[in-house]
Amino acid sequence: MSECKCCENHYKNKERDNEFKSNLTTRLNRVSGQINGIKAMIDDNRYCGDILIQISAVESALKEIGYIILNDHLNTYVKDDVLNNKNESLEEVIELVRKLK
Repeated sequence: MSECKCCENHYKNKERDNEFKSNLTTRLNRVSGQINGIKAMIDDNRYCGDILIQISAVESALKEIGYIILNDHLNTYVKDDVLNNKNESLEEVIELVRKLK
């Protein structure tokens, strides 16, 4: 794991198994398709309510992806840090949850 010394944020690499990555990729591809559909709806001058429903679906799908990643983070980094009495991860999780809402 490496940290970027040039800024406040830190960047870590996380190995993920192929099934997990495939699940996320499938979900992201679906969201990408939904966004392209929204663009097409706008180009076709579709009803605003229909477009807003699709935007809501994209937001929900992205939020679900975020929850999947947060769950993985809690069950790996945070769990390991708590077991090793490193409470910094708990503060980080609070900030991550705030950003995800």
